This record gives sequence, structure tokens and C-alpha cells, in this order.
Amino acid sequence: MSEDALPAAQVERLIRIIRGQRTMMSGDLARLYGVAPKALVQAVRRNIARFPDDFMFHLSPQEVVRLRSQFVTLEGRGKHAKYPPYAFT
Repeated sequence: MSEDALPAAQVERLIRIIRGQRTMMSGDLARLYGVAPKALVQAVRRNIARFPDDFMFHLSPQEVVRLRSQFVTLEGRGKHAKYPPYAFT
């Protein structure tokens, strides 16, 4: 394992079940790749033909509320996001 690689247990904690699929939120996935979430989404959109149709999707307002209710506290950024986050399958 390289020095920069995260242990599997840490990555596993970032995975959420949404719409019956194992997903990772755009912010978490972007952190793993060392890029901004906006840059990650832009890169996928520029190359959308390379990905399956259900590769990423916006969370519904209800899904956002449900996801946030699982966490007691939210720190700073993302607490009052203007747009719902993307989930990546």
C-alpha cells in the first residue's frame, strides 16, 4: 500500500446506502482524489460518455435531510449548501 492510500476501513466509512446503492458523496470522493468537489463534477460532466447513466445523481431534498439526520453535528462548509450534493455509485 502506498503512503498516501487510505486504509480500506476509512474508505468504507465514507460509503452510504442511497436508493439501494452503495454510494460516496461528492465531497468525500473529491477529498480522496485531492480535488475540489466542483472540479470532480466538472470532470465527470466533460467525460459523461465514459460513465454509466447512474454513475452520479443529485440527492433529493428528502435524501439530504435523511442523510444529515444521521450526523449529530455538521462542521462549517456544506452545512447550508445551496445545491444538493451528488452521490457517486
